[in-house]
Amino acid sequence: MRQISMLDRLALFGRSGLAVLEALGRSTLFLLHVLLGRNGVGNGFQLLIKQLYSVGVLSLAIIVVSGLFIGMVLALQGFNILVSYGSEQAVGQMVALTLLRELGPVVTGLLFAGRAGSALTAEIGNMKSTEQLSSLEMIGVDPLKYIIAPRLWAGFISMPLLAMIFSVVGIWGGAMVAVDWLGVYEGSFWGNMQNSVNFQDDVLNGVIKSIVFAFVITWIAVFQGYDCEPTSEGIGRATTKTVVYASLAVLGLDFILTALMFGDF
Repeated sequence: MRQISMLDRLALFGRSGLAVLEALGRSTLFLLHVLLGRNGVGNGFQLLIKQLYSVGVLSLAIIVVSGLFIGMVLALQGFNILVSYGSEQAVGQMVALTLLRELGPVVTGLLFAGRAGSALTAEIGNMKSTEQLSSLEMIGVDPLKYIIAPRLWAGFISMPLLAMIFSVVGIWGGAMVAVDWLGVYEGSFWGNMQNSVNFQDDVLNGVIKSIVFAFVITWIAVFQGYDCEPTSEGIGRATTKTVVYASLAVLGLDFILTALMFGDF
């Protein structure tokens, strides 16, 4: 009985592994068809602008509010830690580096996956369940170019911009707490920040992270919507998968990119 149980477990593990590889293969082919398929429709730019508003502008409120409060919390916690060592004037340096290197791209990616990614999956899944995608194919319009591509490029463009806004608002929130509430000298706050932040090592690396996160999150979102079962339960499962997979991808890629950018490799 023990041998049969082990064989069953190995078979289950093998089936799970094959299912993962199959999903990766289908998602890769899907991405290649979206990026390299036949030319899109004539009003592709208008479709892109519409999706930039839906994906980017409508996500701006949660990004600004979250960035403000995270910057305020960083300044408050950093001040309480640094004051014990007599280094409270370096709180601006800590807030800026933390936001630009890590929290800006990562938290924006997680918020973007929860708000815009889930919305993209649900919207495309609903189009599939109501046979709108099939209708486009019947009239000779490629749904990958008309529906998927504008949403993919909109997410790829908008999330890095949202990450930069998040970091700027977070730094402003940190300055408000540190300078106006806790009494840190304003010249030291901004001066230490200016002397410690390097454009290539800090700002540019944070932008690169946000670009990678944007591509992966939007890819996962549009693929899950396009590949879901055309039922209400299938759309719900696909939306959940988008948030879970995108969040895990952001955290995993963040470690890899941080090791490559700031590790001694």
